[in-house]
Amino acid sequence: MGEARTTVAEWRADLEAHAASVHSQGGEDGVLLRLFERIGTQHRRFVEFGAWDGLHLSNTANLRLHHGWSGLLMEGSDRADGERVRRERIDAENVEALFDHYDVPQDVDLLSIDIDGNDYWVWNALRRYRPRVVIVEYNVFFLPETAKTIAYDAAHEWDKERYGLYHGASLAAFHKLATEKGYVLAWTEPYAPNAIFVREDAWPADVERPGLADWTRWDWPEDGYREPPSPPGGRWVSV
Repeated sequence: MGEARTTVAEWRADLEAHAASVHSQGGEDGVLLRLFERIGTQHRRFVEFGAWDGLHLSNTANLRLHHGWSGLLMEGSDRADGERVRRERIDAENVEALFDHYDVPQDVDLLSIDIDGNDYWVWNALRRYRPRVVIVEYNVFFLPETAKTIAYDAAHEWDKERYGLYHGASLAAFHKLATEKGYVLAWTEPYAPNAIFVREDAWPADVERPGLADWTRWDWPEDGYREPPSPPGGRWVSV
C-alpha cells in the first residue's frame, strides 16, 4: 500500500500553524518559510514589486534580512531609494526586459507582485520567466467565482481616494491565469488580500492539490451585491 497523502485540510492547518509576520502585511513571512521548507529552494533569490522602501509590508524583507536570501526590489514611486529598491515602473511591455536587465534567474524562487493595478497583466506577460512561487495581492470585492481584472492600461495609477476599489484582479481571475500557467493555489492570507501560488513541478507529490474553493476567504452575499465601481475611462474585464 502507498503512503497516505497529506490532505488539503492538513496542508492548510500546517501552513496556518506557521503563519507569522515580521515585515509582511499578514502571516506571509511564516507561511513562505514553511512553504520553502516543504518544496525546497533553487537559488534563494526573489523579485518583489512594488516594494515600497523594501521593508514596509514587504513579502521578502524577512527572507533577505534574516534568512540569507537576495534579490531584486522595484518600486515605481519616489519611495524607491535607487539602491536597495530600484526605481522602475513595471508594465506588461517591459517586465521581461527588466528581469533581463537585472539578471533575474528564469526559475527565480519567489516573485511578489503588488502594484495596485495591472498585476494580472504583468504576470500574464511573463513567458520566459517561471518563478517557483508567486505571491499576488488580489481584489477581494468580487463574488468568489467572478474572474475579472481591470482593463489593461500601462499608464494606470491607483486612485485610492476616489476609486480605491478599482485595482488589480479577483482571486478567481488569478486562479484561472495560474492554472493556465501551470501553478497551484497554495495559500490565501485570512486577513490580507494575498494569495500564494506554487509551480506544479515544485508541488509536493504527497500533498493533495487545493482548488479555488479551498482558499476562498472573502465572500459576499449575492443578494444586493454590487461590483466595485470603475472610474471614467476604466472598466472591468472578464478573463
